[in-house]
Amino acid sequence: MLNENIKLIRKSKGLSQEELAVKLNVVRQTISKWEKGLSVPDSDMLISLSDALETPVSTLLGATVVEAKMDDLKVISEKLEIINLQLAQRKKTRRKIVHWIFIASCAAIVFVFGVLAVLNSPYLGWDYSDPETAVVGVAFHALEWVFVRIAPVALIGAIVGAFLTRERG
Repeated sequence: MLNENIKLIRKSKGLSQEELAVKLNVVRQTISKWEKGLSVPDSDMLISLSDALETPVSTLLGATVVEAKMDDLKVISEKLEIINLQLAQRKKTRRKIVHWIFIASCAAIVFVFGVLAVLNSPYLGWDYSDPETAVVGVAFHALEWVFVRIAPVALIGAIVGAFLTRERG
């Protein structure tokens, strides 16, 4: 019973006899003898074995350990597949959102350029002797000046971003 449990638990943990032997500071042949039932570990080694296999001593000494059923593995793999599909869908949705943000940015920049072209800088004709008009005129001029210099770079970036985030089919 102990020998079968050691072997089944070791294999379920994905350990070779050599790897388990290294963890316990024994030779591989010792593990082999335990698994064949030719010898048994002493009480101190049984505790070390329990720690190395992350299994209670009672489980090692107890009833036969049942291997994972194929149905259990199938259920787990199906759940993992569902999770992977959900993550892929989430990534696709985020990509679409970012794509449309880039497209909206392009449209907004073009729209503002159109508005500025239609207005043809009306603040240049304002009466700057009135302090309120002067402040608004200077603020509008500064906004337009900054926009005209930054917007082309932002537009190119948005176009490139929209191109890179497009849906490839």
